Amino acid sequence: MAATPTPNGAHYQAPGWFTRNVFNRIVVIATQLGISVWGSRELRVVGRKSGEWRKTPVNLLDLDGSQYLVAPRGQAQWVRNLRVAGTGELRVGRRVDAFRATEVEGDDKSTIIRAYLRRWKMEVGVFFDGVGPDSSDDELRAIVDRHPVFKVETAPAAA
Repeated sequence: MAATPTPNGAHYQAPGWFTRNVFNRIVVIATQLGISVWGSRELRVVGRKSGEWRKTPVNLLDLDGSQYLVAPRGQAQWVRNLRVAGTGELRVGRRVDAFRATEVEGDDKSTIIRAYLRRWKMEVGVFFDGVGPDSSDDELRAIVDRHPVFKVETAPAAA
């Protein structure tokens, strides 16, 4: 699977027909029905140009009491939208969690991506250039810049 160049040359691997038209739709339907498969959620973020809600399935990682979103495909549209918006919603069934996102940089990113791969390598490993949860620290550091990571902090429930 070849990476698709973005306008600024950033790394991105576009989903194929099967993923776009079958797999993602199944995951979205399941999450709308309240079924989360290994942490799957429907991510909703306001589009940076359109101002309209955009949605995509994601895997929400719980790690050491914090939650993270990892972009296995790289600089996806949801990543660019989230950088601008800074907030979004994660949905499973009728449950909607509004959140604020902070992009993670530095050494913490390697630890998060390793944990992400430990949980979802079978599903997303192809996007990490042969790097897996048991790869060396140097191998992980070589690919982390291609995969944005966001810390997710849910907003307190309204009283």
